[in-house]
Amino acid sequence: MALGMGWKLRGDGSTPPPGEVVRPDQRLSWGRTVGLGAQHVVAMFGATFVFPLVMGLDPNLAIMMSGFATIVFLLIVQGKVPSYLGTSAAFVGAVATIRASGGDSATVTGAILVAGAVLALVGLLIHLVGARVVNRVLPPVVTGAVVMLIGFNLAPVVAQVYWPQDQWVALATMAAVVAMTVLLRGFWARIAVFLGLVFGYVLSWVLDKSLGQIVSVPAGSTDGTAVAHFRVNLDGVSQADWFGLPGMHAPDFKTSAILVALPAVIALVAENAGHVKAVAEMTGEDLDGSLGRAIAADGVGTVIASSVGGSPTTTYAENIGVMAATRVYSVAAYYVAAAVAVLFGLCPKFGALTAATPGGVLGGITVVLYGMIGLLGAKIWIENRVDFANPKNLVPIAAGLVIGIGGVSVTISDDFTISGIALGTLVTLLGYHALNATTHTHDRGTGDEAAGTSEHPIRPDRTVYARIPEGPLP
Repeated sequence: MALGMGWKLRGDGSTPPPGEVVRPDQRLSWGRTVGLGAQHVVAMFGATFVFPLVMGLDPNLAIMMSGFATIVFLLIVQGKVPSYLGTSAAFVGAVATIRASGGDSATVTGAILVAGAVLALVGLLIHLVGARVVNRVLPPVVTGAVVMLIGFNLAPVVAQVYWPQDQWVALATMAAVVAMTVLLRGFWARIAVFLGLVFGYVLSWVLDKSLGQIVSVPAGSTDGTAVAHFRVNLDGVSQADWFGLPGMHAPDFKTSAILVALPAVIALVAENAGHVKAVAEMTGEDLDGSLGRAIAADGVGTVIASSVGGSPTTTYAENIGVMAATRVYSVAAYYVAAAVAVLFGLCPKFGALTAATPGGVLGGITVVLYGMIGLLGAKIWIENRVDFANPKNLVPIAAGLVIGIGGVSVTISDDFTISGIALGTLVTLLGYHALNATTHTHDRGTGDEAAGTSEHPIRPDRTVYARIPEGPLP
């Protein structure tokens, strides 16, 4: 049981009566467990291959490594935190910046690997010193700003890369995602991004057959020249094998790229904390002691995935939704889901099909997703009642946001520049703590302990963390 296995059969293995649950250390019959595992795969599926696509990484490899990362995660948390590790959205902005600076996929995955290692070390530190350190070092005002930076910094990517490839398909796909997120309910609303991608894919194919080619700059173009081309190109699908290993590559480590990727660690700490709190509420378990393990396990999963060229990982909100709907928290179902994902990753033909997703479709999807990421930063502020009437909250955050979203840069030397998200995060984090320390010193000198404090202070154990969405939430 130390590894969280050896599940006890829940009753006779059938679906539990209304109001009753299946605990993480229990399972249903293996037939029902396999069905639940497949449901978890569908829930995480869309976003797990959408984000590799927008980062220019192999979606097939991402699917396969998400399965391995999930198994490692469940082993490290000893089966106490039922979770699936899909592709993280937190690195999308950093990857866009790295590629804009001339970095290739090896540089991208090298930066992600180092960030994953740092996340693992942060998780180990939290495990040793306690969960309260998270809120002291990364208060909601800072984590909200970093999450907002990650989302809104990506606006130029949508406007300059994806949307111009096919503006009408992008507009239709965006409208479909928005409509399905609002009009659909339950499980279907949670996979609205996946459904929107399918809608856009089919629409692009129909337009190719009915209207013919479009003239635009195709995805992957190196010279930026507009040419006539079909929206959907399935040549790679017909040439791909049904079974085989996805393409892998070794990471390459560049200091400038690593510094761009490191701010994502702050967002991942916040969203993993939110995930553990959500699971604790559903299961009725006290999981504070598992927070450090969960964060470290996510870091280890990211290191494993990126070491072979895969995408970064994170715990998935969609799978929390499946657990909430079914009230089945069995870790056994997650092991099944991980095994199914590995099998999907071993089908190159499937990978080629996802890689052929038209740029206009990605434009419609990302315009929603990137905006949602940014607004989740505001959600963290609202739920923790951050007081922006307080200058120590307002000033460093305001400066950091403009720097990060506007792409301001500071050139240290001919070979070393800090810009965008990395610089914005540094200004936000260091500025806040510097002002906080100065304010406390001033308070002690004047005897005014209330000076510079938030109007609505939030206790460390009451912090509410929003999650970076891997897909729209209901």
